[in-house]
Amino acid sequence: MIRCLLVGVSLPFLPYQKVEDYLSELSFLAETSGAKEVERIIQKRDKIDAAYFIGEGKAKEIAEKCSKEKISLVIFDDELSPSQVKNLEKVIGVKILDRTGLILDIFAKRARTREAQAQVSLAQYNYLLPRLTRAWGHLSRQAGGIGTRGVGETQLETDRRVIRKRIQRLNEEIEKITLRRDVQSRRRENTFICSLVGYTNVGKSTLMNVLTGSKLFAENRLFATLDTTFRKLKTRAFSQEILIVDTIGFIRKLPHSLVASFKSTLSEISNSDLLIYIIDVSHPDYEEQFSVVKESIAELGCFELPSLVLLNKCDIAPEGFVERASRMFPESIPVSAKTLDNIDIVKKTIIKEAEKSFKGKLFKIPLEKIEDYLKLKDKVTILSEKYFNDYLKVEARGRTEILSLIEELSKKT
Repeated sequence: MIRCLLVGVSLPFLPYQKVEDYLSELSFLAETSGAKEVERIIQKRDKIDAAYFIGEGKAKEIAEKCSKEKISLVIFDDELSPSQVKNLEKVIGVKILDRTGLILDIFAKRARTREAQAQVSLAQYNYLLPRLTRAWGHLSRQAGGIGTRGVGETQLETDRRVIRKRIQRLNEEIEKITLRRDVQSRRRENTFICSLVGYTNVGKSTLMNVLTGSKLFAENRLFATLDTTFRKLKTRAFSQEILIVDTIGFIRKLPHSLVASFKSTLSEISNSDLLIYIIDVSHPDYEEQFSVVKESIAELGCFELPSLVLLNKCDIAPEGFVERASRMFPESIPVSAKTLDNIDIVKKTIIKEAEKSFKGKLFKIPLEKIEDYLKLKDKVTILSEKYFNDYLKVEARGRTEILSLIEELSKKT
């Protein structure tokens, strides 16, 4: 495992203890990517140094520690400019990686489907393009490693023209993926969609397995899920199909290039009927994590969607955490995917929300309008049909807007 040193900066508006907490998360990210934290350094500064991010003296101090402790990688908890990376590598003498590069590396490692791989590659190339300088020439001679996974596994071509062509090709590929998603979304018009959203590693996939009886990959690792997954909620209490969607976890300082690249995947959230926010109430920073998720959802234009808040891992939460969170979110439900606490209540709540969106209604469709009715039939659930001399009696359940269109057909001309 690669030995690494973590670096954070405490500024007047960013307390030292908060930076310490952030570095703990960075350490988890590093471990996920295959690096082991050997030491961490936090520097107090009034402002960021334009040339080195930290002071040049601190950079020299880090160089000594790297030499002494045989550290081959230094990771910063912020995004560095290309010139800062160049200056730091020159002084410290080891590979320098920023938070964005680390997250991109994890995404490249986790990407399984062609869709996820294309989206990660696009984000990597957009990140790499402004950094194509002679200082990066050494990467073309490396066979992968943290920060060069994915695009770095093959020979890294530093020709900007080649990179731009690859970006163009990936954009075209992702555009086709988006069109396919739009078609699939239209096919699900008669389905109630619930999206599980939350900070990375809060237990979304585990809850998905508990709610649907599926066996999705779930482990105590950041970004274990990169691909949107759909599973049916098994229930006899409601005849309409209900789908639970497992989505990508959000994180503090999620790279903008990743958000843009994963736009087609994240669009599934906007197609939801219900957002189910998962909060890990056993985590000391669950409030800040939820704020990050809220901001991300707002940026996607989905904050006004109906929502349900689940306080997960209530069985291992420190004393008082669940009570405080319950006061913050009065309508929330404390749950545990491990002990199954309140899972039945969650299912009943989801069904109640689905019942609000899908109503049942009787119609009498004139026979001369049957063709128009058949075009809408697949968008609702037909409970019964019976033909009479001059009309078709239909009992259907579906979304209000579709039922209104069928009702228009039933009106006499």
